Amino acid sequence: MAIAPWFVCGPAAWLAALGHHRGPEPTVPTPVEDWQDAVVDVVIPVCGDQHTIIHCLAALLQQTRPPRRVLLVDDGGIRRDHALQFAREFARANGIALKMVARTWSIGRAATLKRQAREFDGDVLFVLDADTVLVSPDYIERCVRELYQGVGIASACGTVEPLRGPQRRALAAMPAFRRWLGDDDYRDPLAPTDRLHRFLRWLGDGYRGHVARFQQDFLDRGLMCRYGGVDMPSGEAIAYRRRYLKDLFDRYEPIRGDDLTPVEDLFIARAFATEGYRSIRLADAIARVQYPEWQHLPQQAWRWTMALLQNDLYFNPLLRTPYTVVRHRLREWFRRRRDRDESRSRMGRAGAGIEQRRVREAYRQPFGERLTHRQGRPIGTALLLAALERTGYPVTQLSLALTASWVSLAVLIGVETALAVTVGARLAGPGGRVIAALQALAATPVRHALMLLEPLAVLWFAGGLWLAGRHGWYVRREADDPWRRGQRRRR
Repeated sequence: MAIAPWFVCGPAAWLAALGHHRGPEPTVPTPVEDWQDAVVDVVIPVCGDQHTIIHCLAALLQQTRPPRRVLLVDDGGIRRDHALQFAREFARANGIALKMVARTWSIGRAATLKRQAREFDGDVLFVLDADTVLVSPDYIERCVRELYQGVGIASACGTVEPLRGPQRRALAAMPAFRRWLGDDDYRDPLAPTDRLHRFLRWLGDGYRGHVARFQQDFLDRGLMCRYGGVDMPSGEAIAYRRRYLKDLFDRYEPIRGDDLTPVEDLFIARAFATEGYRSIRLADAIARVQYPEWQHLPQQAWRWTMALLQNDLYFNPLLRTPYTVVRHRLREWFRRRRDRDESRSRMGRAGAGIEQRRVREAYRQPFGERLTHRQGRPIGTALLLAALERTGYPVTQLSLALTASWVSLAVLIGVETALAVTVGARLAGPGGRVIAALQALAATPVRHALMLLEPLAVLWFAGGLWLAGRHGWYVRREADDPWRRGQRRRR
């Protein structure tokens, strides 16, 4: 579950609007590798997904680009359910080969991805959650094709929408699903039992759909046009360059171990951005996710907020990009002024080399963490604005409430709600604007309630760092970081 910026007219939205106005970079890619030759392996982490695993596998069979192998990893430990048993019966009924691993003790999602990135020998590692259904038949094909448009692209994902009852029933009518079901009738175990639960399910899915629509269709598309990548990829169905993912785990295992924050996919995306790689989102590849019940929203929001705060701490060079860019440009300006003639000749030679280069890639950046510390990364500006917005807007609301500025608070909430409803309706398209507007309006109280978790999470996080640093619990493992070790040697 992604968390969109709280204020729909904040600085992150304006940055995305500039990207929409600019449009994508017109450079035509000339990849050196053929995406059709790529070997794709699929790993499906399973944990308490017995009600959706068959839907996931049935949709996977409809893909136009079948994977070489499919591995199901049940990391539930003592919480294991019947998901692997159902998957085994489904594979037997449809005559397909599935490899399954059931762990007695849970080792976590990050350790599972690390192990498969090292054990597999394919080109693309496609990670698919067991509660996710690939709606687009060419989802894997589209991700792999775009993944090979340039060496600077490390991961690719599509857009994610909530999985609702009609979609589950439509999947249950597929031939592969019916072969597993046999003569039995399909009864949806996730269907609400009464009107109250039906309304709460509609409210939770409406909130998630509204947030995902604004995040993916507006913010991420704007960032794709401006920077060629996104800051929050959808981890439910994402294709990785396996070699890049393996190198990432080799790099960060001595520093972080398997603790890659509560949201591993967000950590991986930040680590790729630090190295100069990009994570892209495709608008025409659609997947649907079976989200938990509405009462899990606070827990999910807290988990995402803590993950964002931890990643902001771990990858703070990305957030310092505006300051680093100004410092780097001033340094370059003084250097060119000292030796103007030599700089001109060197720039001329570099320009000639660019014109003669056969392989072209849009949004290409130089690789290496050293350059991130020296001159920042383009996506870092969006990360900084989003971090400021996540804390600035809730703190502003609390300040107005504490000072009894009720009129100003009402005007602020009213304007924000009107903008959220308008933007949500416009993004939904002509056919579903009324429903999208109602969902945005119903999601407003939920958004503002969850918004209060943001200052609490910041205080909790800051207090934890203070206590850990004071009592020696928090140990900066910078000695294991080659970049920081080299910096200390140079000092």
